[in-house]
Amino acid sequence: MSAASVAATLAVSLVGLEGHLVEVQTHVGRGLVAFTLVGLPDASVREARERVRAALQSCGTEVRDRHMTVNLSPAGLPKHGSGFDLAIAMSVLAANGGICAAAAADAVMLGELGLDGALRPVPGILPSLIEAAREGVRRAVVPAACVAEARLVPGIEVLGFDHLAEVVTWAGGRAERPRLLGPPGGPAEPRDIAPAQVGPSLDLVDVRGQALGRRALEVAAAGGHHLFLIGEPGAGKTMLASRLATVLPELDDQTAVEVTALHSVAGAFDPSGGLIRTPPVERPHHSATMQALIGGGGGVPRPGAVSLAHGGVLILDEAAEFPAKALDALRQPLEQGTVTIHRALATARYPAAFQLVLATNPCPCGYRDSRRGSCTCTALQRRRYLSRLSGPLLDRIDIQVAMRAPTRADLALDRADTSARVRERVTRARRRAARRWAGTPWALNSRLPGTWIREHAPLEPSLAADLDRWVDRGRISLRGADRVLRLMWTLADLDGRDRPDDRDLGEAMTLRTGDRDERAA
Repeated sequence: MSAASVAATLAVSLVGLEGHLVEVQTHVGRGLVAFTLVGLPDASVREARERVRAALQSCGTEVRDRHMTVNLSPAGLPKHGSGFDLAIAMSVLAANGGICAAAAADAVMLGELGLDGALRPVPGILPSLIEAAREGVRRAVVPAACVAEARLVPGIEVLGFDHLAEVVTWAGGRAERPRLLGPPGGPAEPRDIAPAQVGPSLDLVDVRGQALGRRALEVAAAGGHHLFLIGEPGAGKTMLASRLATVLPELDDQTAVEVTALHSVAGAFDPSGGLIRTPPVERPHHSATMQALIGGGGGVPRPGAVSLAHGGVLILDEAAEFPAKALDALRQPLEQGTVTIHRALATARYPAAFQLVLATNPCPCGYRDSRRGSCTCTALQRRRYLSRLSGPLLDRIDIQVAMRAPTRADLALDRADTSARVRERVTRARRRAARRWAGTPWALNSRLPGTWIREHAPLEPSLAADLDRWVDRGRISLRGADRVLRLMWTLADLDGRDRPDDRDLGEAMTLRTGDRDERAA
């Protein structure tokens, strides 16, 4: 049997969300029997040699005992994960004459091999095939379990197979599926990160007696502003925070693709529902580390909670219990909307444009300034408790709301709108803002740079003078004044007005400072 000395297939290496097309080259030559894998593979890729060898033998395919070298090109690009298994196996077969080399040369191949030759799903199919399509590849071979996700990428013919033997037959070779000695089927693909979903039972109408809190939530949703809720236990902080996503509009096409790709890389995407259109919600526990929040890990960094919340909401309940370093690490993503994680072998960049909701008690016992109980904390305990929420972090939060447990009168007099009605108002406000800022890189008021908004969307002179007086009195910082400006535009959008007025300044100051009695002079 004659065999080509060199053959190649295609795969994709992901660094963050950025994909790189990889040529999997196999050379069969003289020398001692060996199977060498080069091209900067990590441990999981190096182990592909054993998986591929066992899978080929299980399928009965003939591979000569010769010196084989598999190169993952470009060699300087880090390779990680088990998704190279299928491409390596088909490249080895092509170089040994076991299949038609031309059939496998123009298709990108992604999938993990079991020792019996079964094809198992791998994370990151969507961003991998997006890059392949960008590079001009028009055919993809993936595990059958990944077909639904792969077909979300337009312009690529997707072929799904359950077993290596089926791929070999498709490529013109001969192979047989082995008989399994154990029970049929393999273990389910592990999902170590489960995306939080907004349950259908959650509705803003359930939050009663907190008119100011609901108004703050609506303003936050309309302008994409961050929110800080502080108050005693039972005030409704967690209920309010968990309902922010219910009043947000569906994701646009670009954001939906980004969000879906992020969850695909994290192994937390169910492709049966298509692209993720509902804003995601992430609620990490207060024991979460900086790596869990921001992202990280050995080798190529994985996305953290801030990236999995991209386009949606990141809720930090009991915020004062989080490690101070982890909280301060949020400052860069809050400002830039992206997170860059540097490691020795790779630098990964992930989008992280989320809405942050901090919720906390005012002290360890929770009853400082409460009408229902007496605080048992010392002054030192109170200072230490809230000191984890640093000034620079809180200065990046647009809206601060002090909440108290509602009284019976509050519950009797309060009338709350449903999430659907609030979402309609939020959607109209966002459309108004998008039309006004058309032609700029921003669509949400919260994203506007302070210098730009002062120059291109200035306030009336009297309003600007009032705002400057608050800065001179030290009530807000210069950064805080910019955030008041953004809030004023959001309030005007909610009311359907073209420009902010003095009422918007007063309400924006109330929302910014968290003081129920605050009014602009």
